[in-house]
Amino acid sequence: MDPIVLERCRDLVGLLFPWDMNRALELALLKTFCLPSISGLLHQTGEFEQRPRKRYDDTALIVAELVRLGPDTPRGQAIIQRLNRIHATYAIRQEDYAYVLSGFVAEPIRWIESYGWRALQPIEQEALFLFWDHVGSLMNLEQRPRSLRQMMELNQRANVELFASAESNQRVAEATVAMLLAPWPAVLHRWLRSIMRSLLEPETLSSLNWPPAPEWQIQAVRVVLHCRSLILCTVRRVWAPKRRRFFSERPTISYGQHFTMEQIGPPSLLPRLNRSRLGDD
Repeated sequence: MDPIVLERCRDLVGLLFPWDMNRALELALLKTFCLPSISGLLHQTGEFEQRPRKRYDDTALIVAELVRLGPDTPRGQAIIQRLNRIHATYAIRQEDYAYVLSGFVAEPIRWIESYGWRALQPIEQEALFLFWDHVGSLMNLEQRPRSLRQMMELNQRANVELFASAESNQRVAEATVAMLLAPWPAVLHRWLRSIMRSLLEPETLSSLNWPPAPEWQIQAVRVVLHCRSLILCTVRRVWAPKRRRFFSERPTISYGQHFTMEQIGPPSLLPRLNRSRLGDD
């Protein structure tokens, strides 16, 4: 991978837009549940319903570490190998892999364009594509878009044409949302759920069998986010953060202050995954 591309992605994720990137990737994760082929498999494994926090933290830690370390470094290669071993356990369609990959590019671009303190520059958008395209190649994903335009089109087309209602969609999504809301006082949960729905497109809501938020609330949420972007834009003119901060460098609920790669993955697979990591298989 071009070192310049990697440095741009590190700046986007760890320095310039850390909060926005996390929100965009949460939306990308939620939207994967709108494809019955994906939600059905997740429901079958039970990982998102039985251990939603671990599954969420594992995903966020893997993404953050791939960007922080780089996928071509020894530790980055170990992450890719572990991902490939986990995924090899399940029958996953290439189309589903491609959609998930596209979400890591399309959702941050769309979110930051709407709510970031500035839009991404074309060269930054291209860097995101090149980074995740390289990750896709390391995961042997042959049926992936080969340009940023194709990736954006695939993502948008899937959102419109492939999203479909299914019981597994709602069950996996509800378990994930409950996990995200758990740290907040219970009295706020209904209000926070409504705010979340304010950020979702009609096809996403329909696929999850969620009612739309009131129009006044949709507009209010947008105003708040736009105000945040204006304030942050003003602040960035006089002060800019100097140190990158990644999700994987903060404590997590699942693992506390530190985690090891041997902890990442479904508990039922950990013995085999860790034997493979040591070269015993």
